[in-house]
Amino acid sequence: MAKFLFVVQGEGRGHLTQALALQDILHNAGHKVVAVLVGKSYRKIPDFFITKMQAPLHYFESPNFVKDSNNRSILIGKTIAYNLLKTRIFLASMRELSAYYQQYQPDVIINFYDLLAGFYNLFHKAPAPMVVVGHQFFLQHPQFEYPQGHKVEKFLLNLNTNLTAHKAKLKLALSFAPYLADFKNIRVVPPLLRKEVLSLTPETQNFILCYVNNDGYGDDIIAWHKQNPDVKLECFWDRKNAPEVEHFSENLTFHQISDTKFLEKMRTCRGVVTTAGFESVCEAMYLGKPVMMVPVEGQFEQSCNALDAQKAGAGIVSKNFNITPFLKYLETYQPTTQMREWVQKAPKMFVESLEKIL
Repeated sequence: MAKFLFVVQGEGRGHLTQALALQDILHNAGHKVVAVLVGKSYRKIPDFFITKMQAPLHYFESPNFVKDSNNRSILIGKTIAYNLLKTRIFLASMRELSAYYQQYQPDVIINFYDLLAGFYNLFHKAPAPMVVVGHQFFLQHPQFEYPQGHKVEKFLLNLNTNLTAHKAKLKLALSFAPYLADFKNIRVVPPLLRKEVLSLTPETQNFILCYVNNDGYGDDIIAWHKQNPDVKLECFWDRKNAPEVEHFSENLTFHQISDTKFLEKMRTCRGVVTTAGFESVCEAMYLGKPVMMVPVEGQFEQSCNALDAQKAGAGIVSKNFNITPFLKYLETYQPTTQMREWVQKAPKMFVESLEKIL
């Protein structure tokens, strides 16, 4: 039995659900997750993660994005400045990481795209080999096709990814589809989907599911709905001080993010309209639900996700939340089983890859 320690970026829901999925895979293979270190975000860590993660949880301060006043787009310049001002705090966080490493003595450290876990390796010798997990490492594959232009954004994304993976022995590159071969220490692997998703039986009811991780986009959905009141929308956001359920009209409802309710709505919807986070798109693809992806403004990584997912047959990409073209797309969409077949290979591929590190 090997001991694994997780370091998880708390900014994105996807990193948290990936950690839960890998926990189950490792436990089923006879291994143990001894601790989970979570880089704190301005977002509340979801209750489902705290409840279902079986290892001790510890939190530390980690870099975060800065958004505009409308909680829509990412401000790259202000993000860099804000995090540089917190250098002393992050140095203290790295000392915390060191103490936890010594306390738990893992055989392998698995980093779910937390920058400080990689930055730590710039200044210290880690007590165990590090493996990094994320779709971001698929973007480093030499055959990955980036959106046209965006030279500065591409440089900054790759800089962040390289620092996050500094001295990593293996990069497990999550991919929407198995269309690229392994390259050097990059191994192309399926998405990590939780058992709660894998156990769902999809059906189709007459509504569109909307999910926005930046609640400012909710106003765009409301504006579209006013022009299209006959289309039923079930939406999820994390707007502060908003009620648990808010009925804007008979056909427009906003819910605070709830794991079980969100998955049930995804199971039964006609299609999904969302920002271009990797995990939500994968869940929709697994359930055979077409997706309209709207990359978060200023987050180049999401533009890459959207282009890659479109290539894999997930759906369409839009610059805004005008849902009308998506309704037309739904008329001709034909689901495939490719994602299901790909995801089913995940347990074997992850266990084989990680056991080779031991």
